[in-house]
Amino acid sequence: MTIGFRVRRRDRVIDQQWIEKFRALPVANISDSMHRMYAGGAQLRPMHREGKLVGRALTVKAPPGDNLMLHKAMDMAVDGDVIVMDAGGDVTHALMGEMMLDYGHRRGIVGFVLNGAIRDADAFLEMNVPAYAVGITHRGPFKNGPGEINTPVAIGGMVVMPGDLIVGDADGVVVVPIDDVAEVYDRTVAKSAAEQKQIEAIKAGTHKPTWFNDALAKGGCELPSTI
Repeated sequence: MTIGFRVRRRDRVIDQQWIEKFRALPVANISDSMHRMYAGGAQLRPMHREGKLVGRALTVKAPPGDNLMLHKAMDMAVDGDVIVMDAGGDVTHALMGEMMLDYGHRRGIVGFVLNGAIRDADAFLEMNVPAYAVGITHRGPFKNGPGEINTPVAIGGMVVMPGDLIVGDADGVVVVPIDDVAEVYDRTVAKSAAEQKQIEAIKAGTHKPTWFNDALAKGGCELPSTI
């Protein structure tokens, strides 16, 4: 194979049971459960109206503004796939628009994570297929290549391997590596339960946090004798 211009098959994919289990969990709690080290970064923003993204990664790496490999990846995709594409974060040319979004959705692709731009933004809102990108422009893409499919990609420090679990909501996108999915799930469920108890205590007026006083004292903060 030629590095930089190659198409590979996925050796592994996340099991469907985990896709269903993570569907109800918020991205913020999933991220916290991984020490906030597996997030796609604040530049990835939802281009759809509302709704959750949960699926298995089909990765694409391409030059800025070029979607040749995106077309090939969409042709390879199966039901439940999320296209995760790194095109360098360039926003001068869109990677996809209305027609590709509609075609991908009809093929069973459940969402898109694009380190690049989209166009036909109104169509993304209307179709409401979960899609994240870093910008919007009317300029169309190049279709020259090179690029890679099903090799590791990185977006904002988030390294995605083919087949990993991708989860997105209004806060952004995280990746859960296949080998860590059970641990992350258990930690996230526990965190969500703890937060729910805090929410109930706040509503009941019994939540009185004091942890910050220890942090202030440890840092040597000067405080008045009475507050």
